[in-house]
Amino acid sequence: MKNKCILLLLAVTLLAPAQGFAADRLKLMLDWFPNVDHLPIFLARESGYFKDQGLTVEIITPSETADGLKLAAAGEVDLAVSYQPQTIIAADQGLKLKAVAPLVVHPLTTLLFLNEKIKTPADLSGKKIGYTVPGLMDVLLKAFADINNIENYTPINVGFTILPALVSGKVDAVMGPFKTYETVAMKQHGYTAEFFELEKNGIPDYEELIFVTGSNTLAEKKILIGKFVKAVRLAMEKLEADPEKALELYLGAVPEADVTVETQAFELTRPYFAGQNVHDPVKWQAFADFALEYGLIQNHVDTSKLIHNW
Repeated sequence: MKNKCILLLLAVTLLAPAQGFAADRLKLMLDWFPNVDHLPIFLARESGYFKDQGLTVEIITPSETADGLKLAAAGEVDLAVSYQPQTIIAADQGLKLKAVAPLVVHPLTTLLFLNEKIKTPADLSGKKIGYTVPGLMDVLLKAFADINNIENYTPINVGFTILPALVSGKVDAVMGPFKTYETVAMKQHGYTAEFFELEKNGIPDYEELIFVTGSNTLAEKKILIGKFVKAVRLAMEKLEADPEKALELYLGAVPEADVTVETQAFELTRPYFAGQNVHDPVKWQAFADFALEYGLIQNHVDTSKLIHNW
C-alpha cells in the first residue's frame, strides 16, 4: 500500500508541470500570410514579451482567408486575427465571439484596380470585381456598390491571388487589398495600382484588424488571453519607441518576407497600429448600425456584448 501511494504521488508530481505548461500555450491564427500588419505579434515574441508573461504562442497561417474567425468561434484556436466588420457579421449569424484587442484601428481595405480609365466607382458597372475574404469583402463590396451606384457587376472570389487575377483579366478590380501593402507589392512588380478608399466613399470608419477569441475560450482562458494582450501592448510601445529595431526583429522572424516591400509597407502602416488595447465602442456600434441598414447583417447587433475591454 505504501509503495502504491509513493507511485501515485510521483505520477501526480510528474504530471503537474506538464499540465501547467500546456495551460500556458495559446494558438493564434492569422488572417493572411505573415506581413507587416502582424508585426506587433512577432515583435512580442522576438522581444520575449510572451515568454515574460509565461506564454508560448503558436502562430498559424490560414489556408483560407476566412478560417481564423470560424476556428476561434469553435474553440479550435485560442485567438484569431480578424476584422471588425467580419466579426459583427459573424455575431449576427450566431457565432459566439469576443473581440479582445485592436491591432489596426482604421480601414486599410480598398477597392483596387490597375485600369487607369476607371475614374469613379460607377465606372466599374458591368465589370468583374474580385474579393479576398468570403463573408466579409463580398458583403462590403455589395454595400459599396449600392452606395456608389456600381450596377450589374460580377463578384468573384480571388482569395490570396490578387495580382494574378488583375493582370490576367480574370477581374477588373478587387475588394480587399490594403492601401499600405498590396499597392507597394504591385509597384515592386512594375504595376501602379489605383484604388478607392472605403471610408472616403460611404463606408464608416472601423477597426481593420482585431484579435478575436471564442466566448467560451475567453471564459476558460481569460487570464492567459489578458497576458497575451499585455504582451502585444508592450510590443506596440516598443514599436513606437524604436521602429527601426522593431522592423529588424520582425524581418528576422519572417525570413521569407521581401525586405524592400515590407520596409516600405511598414512605413505606411505604422500610423494605423493601435495605441492602446481598448476598442472604440462608438465606432463598433456605428458600423453595426450601418451594416444593418445596408443588409450586411439581418438583425440588430449590440456590440457592447461583442467587445471585451480589459
